[in-house]
This record gives sequence, C-alpha cells and structure tokens, in this order.
Amino acid sequence: MRVVFLSPRYPQEMRQFTRGLAEVGAEVLGVGDGSPEPELRRYLSGYLEVPSIMDEDDVIARVQGWLRGRSIDRVLANWEPLVVLAARMRERFGVPGMSVDAVRGFRDKQLMKERVAAAGLRVPRAERVRSVKDVWRAVEAIGFPAIVKPISGAGSADTYKVESTRDMERVLPHLRHVVEASCEEFIEGEEYTYDTASIDGRPAYESVTRYFPNALEMRSNEWISPVMVSVRDLGQPHVQRGIELGRNVLRALRMGDGMTHMEWFRKPDGEVVFGEIACRAGGACVVDQMNYTSDIDLFREWARVVTVGRFEASTERKYNVGVIFKRARGQGRITAMVGLSEYYDRFRAHIVEDTLLRPGTPRRDWKATLLSDGYLVVRHPDWDEACRMAFAAATDIQLYAS
Repeated sequence: MRVVFLSPRYPQEMRQFTRGLAEVGAEVLGVGDGSPEPELRRYLSGYLEVPSIMDEDDVIARVQGWLRGRSIDRVLANWEPLVVLAARMRERFGVPGMSVDAVRGFRDKQLMKERVAAAGLRVPRAERVRSVKDVWRAVEAIGFPAIVKPISGAGSADTYKVESTRDMERVLPHLRHVVEASCEEFIEGEEYTYDTASIDGRPAYESVTRYFPNALEMRSNEWISPVMVSVRDLGQPHVQRGIELGRNVLRALRMGDGMTHMEWFRKPDGEVVFGEIACRAGGACVVDQMNYTSDIDLFREWARVVTVGRFEASTERKYNVGVIFKRARGQGRITAMVGLSEYYDRFRAHIVEDTLLRPGTPRRDWKATLLSDGYLVVRHPDWDEACRMAFAAATDIQLYAS
C-alpha cells in the first residue's frame, strides 16, 4: 500500500507514526517542509520537500507533479493544521478516507458544536465571531464567564477565559490576529479526554485521561506543573457517561478510520458536557500515555487501522499512567534540579520515562509547548497510588534557571 503522509518530521511524534506505517508494510511517501534526518529516512520510500506545508494549493500542485501518474492508496495527516489539506488531497486524487466536509466538522469549532448539538448532545452555548462587535453581542447572549478561542485552533493557544467586561477589554487586543473565533459558555467541572483508535467511526480502542488542573489553567499559569492521569478502570459510572458521549459524538461527526482526541467535562451535578474533538491523535504524550497504560504500540496500531482497517493489539488496561510536565523557575538555562533524587528513591520502580531537562540546557518556551522543560511518566495499577506519585512529582521536584 502506498501512502502519502503529511509532515512526517514535525511535530516530533510524527516520526513515530511514520515508523508505524513502515512497520505495517506501507510504502510511505512523506511531504513536508525541511529535510528529514537519516533515522527518519529509513522509514520513507520517498520524500517531497515543499516551501511551506501550510500553503495548501501549492502543496497539492507539487504533490500532483511529484507523483507523475503513480497511484496512491491513502493520504494521511496526524497534525491538526494539516487534516483539511489531507482531506482535500484525498478528494483530488480519488482515494478513500474522510471527506473535506467531514473533516471540517472536527476542525471548525463552531460547526463542530452545531453538528454535535444537532444530535441531541450537550455542548457549551457558543457563537462564531469575526469582529469586536460580534464578540460583545455574543457575550451579551452567553453571559460571563465565557471562553474566547480560535475557530480552528489547537490545544489552548489564544484561548482566554473572560469573567467581566474589563477582562474582555483586556483580552481583545491579543486576538487581533485571529480571523475567526468562538465565544462560548464556560463549563465548570472536571476535565477529561476521550481518545480512540476508530475503524469506520467505531472505537477499536478507547482511553480516558483526567487533567489536573483543567487544560486552560495548565496553559495560563507558568508556576503550575500540569498532570495528566489515564484512567485504568473505564467501568466507573462517571467515566462511562463520558465514553457514551464520545461514541455519540463520533457518530454525529461521521468519523472514519484513525485516531481521535476529545475533551469533555463532568460538572459538579454529574452532567457530562462535550468540549471539543479532533480527528487526529492527541499531542503532548497522549499516545505514549495510552501505550504505557496497555503496554502496546498505538503508533503501529494507528497505521494498521488507516491502511487495512484492523486493530490487533490488546485493549486490556493494566495501569493508571501519570504524565507530569515541569516548568523551571527563572529564565535562561537550567541551573539546578531539586528533589529528583529523593523522588527516585521513593518511586523508582514505577517511573517509566524521564525527559526532564538537566542543568546546562536552555529552557523551552512553556507557552509554545506543554512539554515545557521535560516530563516524568509514572504508572501504577491503583488509581490513588498513581495520583499520589504524580502529585508528588508536581510539588516535590523543582527546576531552576538563570
């Protein structure tokens, strides 16, 4: 099977999806800006370097010329900004996969909520806004607190919670570069993910992860060490309600083959509310977290799903897995790390990954990547123990920079 895979070298985890495709026997034709390093090239049968992977019309024209009549079987993308381009290319080249209209239901946050609401599912009240006047009209209808975020954004970039008129006046100048935004009801409650590997919209593998704190708080406060803990026991009633919501969302949005990443809320009264969903794998270690939860390789299983429509790995959930992202205090280079040795003494048997930046390494921009200044991954069959280890890493380990 010959597969065109968009941007195999960036973001970093796309290298793993490229490997997965090659390991299930696909002939992988990569398209991206920048040149792949030798380690990645061994998984590629060909590579087209383009000036800008974001220039959709140019990319389509260049790929059409590059293929020179060679047939292809799939066009795939697992990076949020490229899922519509992949759909456009599928339609241009006549290969199977989700249509542009279906993919836009996952990419356009307002259209997404309209389609999910039309299926009778609970979504935040929201309005599409294109001007300052639109924003004020929307917030008057929705009320405070509200969330303002890009229609086609990813993660929590350019996303703001506004609690008053003064808040809105402060936020609006930061959104001048955003062409379209969504102004929506703020949902108070616990935030979870619902992640799947789906075949024709039916989940072959399902996972739920709890955010500590909620995603917007993670992205808004530098002092926080964000924590994500996957839930081993999916049979709990409150988790089951979120899973049922997620399955209904997949049907409402006409999901095809591939991975999905959804966020949902559990309100204090027990109501579950849809947040948003993407028709691609979650970033920021979400796939790694699921792999550690079940001791499988979802990069390879995703490849099997999108090429031959099968999922062959075990779906047994063995562990609750905590990912703890750390942010150094100060700017510049990491100068000191406190508490890590003691943490290893307490939890060594349960630490499965450690990518914390060591002294001498420049800090990363915490606003640009949730990976921040590195992370730890821990796992345990017991939920309370997994959370205890994760929270201990969040509070007891400190990085300093100057």
